[in-house]
Formats: sequence, C-alpha cells, structure tokens
Amino acid sequence: QLQLVESGGGLVHPGGSLRLSCAASGFTMDYYAIGWFRQAPGKEREGVSCISSSGGSTNYVDSVNGRFTISRDHARNTVYLQMNSLKPEDTAIYYCVASVRILLCGERFDEKLLYDYWGQGTQVTVSS
Repeated sequence: QLQLVESGGGLVHPGGSLRLSCAASGFTMDYYAIGWFRQAPGKEREGVSCISSSGGSTNYVDSVNGRFTISRDHARNTVYLQMNSLKPEDTAIYYCVASVRILLCGERFDEKLLYDYWGQGTQVTVSS
C-alpha cells in the first residue's frame, strides 16, 4: 500500500522552528515531485512548497518564502520542511503530497489536482 506519513508537527511559540518530515512507504519517492499543503480552520487548503524529483527545482508560497526550506533525502526516502520564524498564521494541518506529473515546481505547484498521493496530515500550532 502506498502511503505518505508526516511527522514533526507540534506546538511552538511565535518565532520558533519546527522540521516536518514526510516518509514514503510502499514506493520510492525518487520519481515524484513532493509538496506540502496546509489547511487552517475555516480556510481553503493551500500549497506551501514543492520540490522536484531531482531536488533541483523548488517553489514556495509568498507568505513562507525566506522562512521555510524544503529538501529531500533520497537515501532515506524522506522529504523535509524546515520552518523557521514561525507565525501564528502558520497554524494549520500540514499535508505531504506526491506527484508524478510535476517535473518542475513552477507556478502551478499549488494545484491540488496535480498530486496523486496525500498523507494524513500533521498539526502545527504557533501560539504564545
């Protein structure tokens, strides 16, 4: 069974950091672009970041650019989202997603329909 499993969420104070991990089971991530989406209460699910299968192409939503960094470790079959300078508005459930159709993480990286697999999500809460 193909699965994406997120971990690393939690409660953090404003200005703090968290690192989310996305591990794949049942398949290798090598041929997939991997993304992160998030959904805050009462809001639409939005694309946060994307990394291409090679790792050479990345993209971020403007609100996290310069604070979040996406990376991947092929040997561990895992993708990471390092989140620094966290703000209360970053509070959301974060989902890991995988796509075989995305070759480069361009302007359309945040289109949900381009992704084939979704994880169950991990909660991130930024609060004092």
